[in-house]
Amino acid sequence: MTDFAATKAMFDLPKGVLYLDGNSLGPLPRAAQARVQEMMADEWGQMLITGWNKAGWMALPTGLGDRIGRLIGAEPGHVVMGDTLSIKVYQALASALELNPDRKVVLSDNGNFPTDLYMADGLLRSLGGDYELRVVDPEAVEDAITDEIAVLMLTEVDYRTGRLHDMKRLTEKAHAQGVLTNWDLAHSAGAFPVDLAGCKADFAVGCTYKYLNGGPGAPAFIYVAPRHADTARPALSGWLGHEAPFAFDLDYRPGEGIERMRVGTPPVIQLTALTSAMDVWDMADIADVRAKSVELTELFIAGVEATCPELQLASPRDPALRGSQVSFRFQEGYAVMQALIARGVIGDFRAPDIMRFGFTPLYIDESDVQGAVDILADIMTNRLWDKPEYKIRQKVT
Repeated sequence: MTDFAATKAMFDLPKGVLYLDGNSLGPLPRAAQARVQEMMADEWGQMLITGWNKAGWMALPTGLGDRIGRLIGAEPGHVVMGDTLSIKVYQALASALELNPDRKVVLSDNGNFPTDLYMADGLLRSLGGDYELRVVDPEAVEDAITDEIAVLMLTEVDYRTGRLHDMKRLTEKAHAQGVLTNWDLAHSAGAFPVDLAGCKADFAVGCTYKYLNGGPGAPAFIYVAPRHADTARPALSGWLGHEAPFAFDLDYRPGEGIERMRVGTPPVIQLTALTSAMDVWDMADIADVRAKSVELTELFIAGVEATCPELQLASPRDPALRGSQVSFRFQEGYAVMQALIARGVIGDFRAPDIMRFGFTPLYIDESDVQGAVDILADIMTNRLWDKPEYKIRQKVT
């Protein structure tokens, strides 16, 4: 069993803050600062460029990829780190389209994170011709999977409401129709068990700065199923995806397997910080994390609904149908969230009216949840949110 008191002690949480926004940015692992300082002083500082060999910097993307792979049910050697999530979305979608060349339609839903849709639209416009991005309601996805679809591109967990797609069922339906799948795990990895191999997913991508606690701007990851690993052509043919990067050939030859999905130089400082976060994850069983997450979210929903009748649950009521976040709707939700933050309860807001609260058992416990409920109830009961300063929109909400 996971010792959540021990994992909570591994994070540097500000005193007096109840942090319910790990679904947007995870907190700082205590060991990360020293780990990064050591890397900068002893590796970058003393080894200089020889650190690529002596300190093993070049192996970080695949080494960390396997550690993340354990949390998402990936086969060893089929996840690699690097670049941003938007780049990985583009990369995976482009490769999937080339593997299904006789079809021109990418299917997604309007609950997908906008950047995924932006990247898909930009790619399809570049390809020209009859390519189409078809966007339907989340509930309509399954019926929209037909034999004219090339790629099903979905974010498993809706970033606004936490609604959870059934990866296994939708992937099975897609494959029965000859459709390839590309799953975005930004709100899945580290939130609950994912079984990419068992679901036979084709491609998957995700970020590491949310539930995985890699820090702001931490690099993304990409998964390619073994059956595609040596045939998927990387549309972004970066030099580190080359078969022999330091041969400096003018012609591109893709590397073996997942190595071909590398693009640019690894962000070593960020990967070093992520290493500290993954050390905490080595203390946890993802099934235990999911079970505790359900307990915490159920406690929060019951508390809020008992004390704040003005708030409307936007997340699925059944915990099996949602990720590790809870969202409530309120017309003045932005102001309420600012009032909460002023009182030390940090969540976030998504337009037009959604307040989001993330629950990460690695550092959130029952007392934190009850404390957040009590403060929210005070704010709502006494209309403490109704102040001009709480209605001024910040650049980041």
